Amino acid sequence: MIDALTLVVGVTALALAAWCGFAAYRDQPTKDWHFIGMAVVSLLAVVQLVIGIVQLARGQSPDKGTAIFVSYLLGAAACVPATGFLSLSERTRWGSATVAAGAVVLAVLEVRLFDIWGGGSA
Repeated sequence: MIDALTLVVGVTALALAAWCGFAAYRDQPTKDWHFIGMAVVSLLAVVQLVIGIVQLARGQSPDKGTAIFVSYLLGAAACVPATGFLSLSERTRWGSATVAAGAVVLAVLEVRLFDIWGGGSA
């Protein structure tokens, strides 16, 4: 898989987590700007999903198994949108905290995707 894209998704997810975490610290709910940030991170995750599926269709395969790789790709693509919808129902600081937690989970999923694909192995 493309290591640079995995890194970009992980870094943007951590930036979103810091931004929404700061909003939660300041006792603010998610605002329109936060949703724009969530859209950017989600778009990157969907691009990663498409590229991963295309690489699988070309015959490349992850080191740790195709089924677990696809499930992690799907989870990564759904992580931030799911927490974004949850934050709509919770219009307090906890909505921002939920998005921050979801973005941290996405960053961890990116590390795991890198490992599953075979990144870092000699």
